Amino acid sequence: MMPEGVRYTESHEWACREQDTSIVTIGLSHYAVEQLGDIVFLELPVIGTEVKKGDIFSTVESVKAASDLYSPVGGEIVQVNQELPEKLDLFKSDPYGSSWIIKVKPAQEQEFETLMDVKQYEQYLKGL
Repeated sequence: MMPEGVRYTESHEWACREQDTSIVTIGLSHYAVEQLGDIVFLELPVIGTEVKKGDIFSTVESVKAASDLYSPVGGEIVQVNQELPEKLDLFKSDPYGSSWIIKVKPAQEQEFETLMDVKQYEQYLKGL
């Protein structure tokens, strides 16, 4: 079940704007986690790194493949989930919660609005 209010990219990252702030939390969609299989490694970026929308911010490796992760919005990485590389099973058990990867302070808040909503993402997945 995909939560409401979360936005998605065609490369299967999710983004959620935190209430009362402009900070955007970013993770990997349930669909992507299912496609990857067992995740065995996650590379985290450095706090303070500036990313543009579509920039690679991390790499995740599974038993099947290595995949680059792309930032849904541009801005400054203000937080990374330091616990996640030691708890990779969270990707499967809580893909839209504790398995968030980074938090970004967006340079242009309107970029968030250009991402797919839940219904659009579900339609996109049907076409794959």
